[in-house]
Amino acid sequence: MISIFDNFTKNGNYLQNLNPDEFLSSIMKDDKAVVIDVRTPSENAEIRIPNSKLIDIYNPEFDSKINLLDRSKNYYLYCRSGSRSLSAGRRMYDMGFKNVFNLKNGIINWNGPVESEY
Repeated sequence: MISIFDNFTKNGNYLQNLNPDEFLSSIMKDDKAVVIDVRTPSENAEIRIPNSKLIDIYNPEFDSKINLLDRSKNYYLYCRSGSRSLSAGRRMYDMGFKNVFNLKNGIINWNGPVESEY
């Protein structure tokens, strides 16, 4: 079944939704991969993908922090369910980033390695 996110990203050509297996495979093979968690610091402390960079989409400085990133890299975004990361990806595309990927259905659907501060 195609979700609204699949239709939106295909029609809008902003970013590609990857299922957990595709996401993990891509970041493992991509020497230009940067994994970004767009959730809040407390969510990130509970569980996160190892080596991911936290840039909270709710932080008023989100756009300025994103704007400092190297546009030649490939960005793999995730959040809890895939909605915030999709929104962040659209914003990044509007800022000139071309290689942005979203973890479809977020970390709640993730079956790869995780880490926690607890």
